Amino acid sequence: MALPPLGQRGVDVDGSALTSIDTAAALLLLNRLASAGAELDSLSLSGFDDRHRRIVELVRERMEPPGARKPVRRRGVFAAIGAAAVEMSDLVITHLGFLGLTMAALGRLVVSPRSLRQRELFAQLGQTCMTAIPVVALVMFLIGVVVAYLLGLQAAQYGANIFVVDGVSLGMVREFSPLLVATIVAGRSGAAFTAQLGTMKLTEEIDAIRTLGLPADQVLIVPRVLALCIALPLLVFVGDVLGLAGAAMVCALMLDITPSTFVDRVQDALAARHYLIGLAKAPVFALFVAVIGCSMGLTVSRDTRSIGINTTSTVVQSIVVVILLDAFIAILLQELDL
Repeated sequence: MALPPLGQRGVDVDGSALTSIDTAAALLLLNRLASAGAELDSLSLSGFDDRHRRIVELVRERMEPPGARKPVRRRGVFAAIGAAAVEMSDLVITHLGFLGLTMAALGRLVVSPRSLRQRELFAQLGQTCMTAIPVVALVMFLIGVVVAYLLGLQAAQYGANIFVVDGVSLGMVREFSPLLVATIVAGRSGAAFTAQLGTMKLTEEIDAIRTLGLPADQVLIVPRVLALCIALPLLVFVGDVLGLAGAAMVCALMLDITPSTFVDRVQDALAARHYLIGLAKAPVFALFVAVIGCSMGLTVSRDTRSIGINTTSTVVQSIVVVILLDAFIAILLQELDL
């Protein structure tokens, strides 16, 4: 194949001696001509076999002009808001659909209890519950210390030291402990679920499970959801105890309220319904955190970068959902006078 002299803009390429050509060779030829200053639009092909001509023409049609850049379309404010709203609605629909699939899987488990993977359930309980106790205990103890200290500073000015116990106990068991423990679990277990399932999808382990004829939801999703729904109430109970213990320490050191007086006042001021409401919130928070974590894990793309992005998104979504649920439950209970 004869090449034209360099520097000509309209050139004729003779392909009479050409025996074969593929798209890579055609791209190399056209790039060489373009770098030499030839106009590819006015390129003339002579002596080419019909098959070879079609390959060169196809590559020339698909080539971008040298130095051409695709214009970057910048969205306006309203377009960006609309795009974010559409993306958010798609995400909510995905999570709601996954929640429905999870509830259906749990329903099948009720019908056939033998399908429960007990070994996987206990393994997840160990990861979500036992290993989380130290961090939950430490955080809630410090929260009890801080809340009691701040309330004590104000109450001591009016001689109302004993009412610090009322405020700390009510706030701790009904709001602080469920909300903060759920936030901790969202950062630990929710992110872990996404990372685990995302890695399994990336390494095609989930496809292998399905190839073996095993239901992926019963093997991967149900044990994690059940484990978190069991673990979170237990962790909330630990948070209640340690939070009140921290408050009792501050009351003893700062407000001259002995531990026995503290316990007696908690028994008098704290109705059982407040404690039960706090514990009842825990499974609800756990269900949504587990669903979000598993859903984001199963929707990762086939690259490692997506695992990190979805793991971070799981933590943010879970914390936001927990706060919204807590606010909704608080308003609902207020309307019900509970």
